Amino acid sequence: MEPETVPQRDVLMEVRNITLRFGGVTAIEDISFDILEGEVRAIIGPNGAGKSSMLNVINGFYHPQEGEIWFRGEKRKAMKPHEIARHGIARTFQNIALFRGMTTLDNIMTGRLTKMHRNMFWQAIWRGPAEREEVEHREVVERIIDFLEIQHIRKTPVGRLPYGLQKRVELGRALAAEPKLLLLDEPMAGMNIEEKEDMCRFILDVNDEFGATIALIEHDMGVVMDISDRVVVLDYGRKIGDGTPDVVRNDQTVIDAYLGVAHE
Repeated sequence: MEPETVPQRDVLMEVRNITLRFGGVTAIEDISFDILEGEVRAIIGPNGAGKSSMLNVINGFYHPQEGEIWFRGEKRKAMKPHEIARHGIARTFQNIALFRGMTTLDNIMTGRLTKMHRNMFWQAIWRGPAEREEVEHREVVERIIDFLEIQHIRKTPVGRLPYGLQKRVELGRALAAEPKLLLLDEPMAGMNIEEKEDMCRFILDVNDEFGATIALIEHDMGVVMDISDRVVVLDYGRKIGDGTPDVVRNDQTVIDAYLGVAHE
């Protein structure tokens, strides 16, 4: 029997020689890596390594002094975050950034704003094209609510929800933008074991069922090693490791700088 071949994945994004400075402080120094179509790509490292700064460069919050971002085969010009969202990149945040007074349903609906095309006049009178568009977007959001198993809180203001459910709502809002690349900034932070298990399941299902490529920052090494296809390691703004979980966990430079011991 012929051995099964693994299909070659295309490169979705290339980060090329990115350097980011704040005054005299260099947050990221000459970092390059790629993200392949359909993979789960982890970015790890100690606090202050430059992980969140890198996500902020990828989705346009920061503009690097040096280097290039290539997305879907094209060099990306300087764009604002909402423009980048329209091009297929969405994210969640380390600190939850939801509208606490709005319901779960309405928070996730805000993720559809980049998909709405009707002008202010039609939206104001909510007739004709605007009404049809609203119904179409709501159907998408309801499917996401079902997928994340949060039907029971769809009408609950998110400020009343426990932390783990708020994290799930934020994931839903990012999914509502239908991203090609989904950036997750510490999606497991502050969660108990059961909540982490649920979030891992949803992340893998998002990758599989929604077809979203995922780049995530995470400090739980058990999670990283279990769900990631490849891992890039940062330390003091520099890249010190890059490869599969097995390669990274046995890299002595990574062990010395971050892991401490090889992770089983």
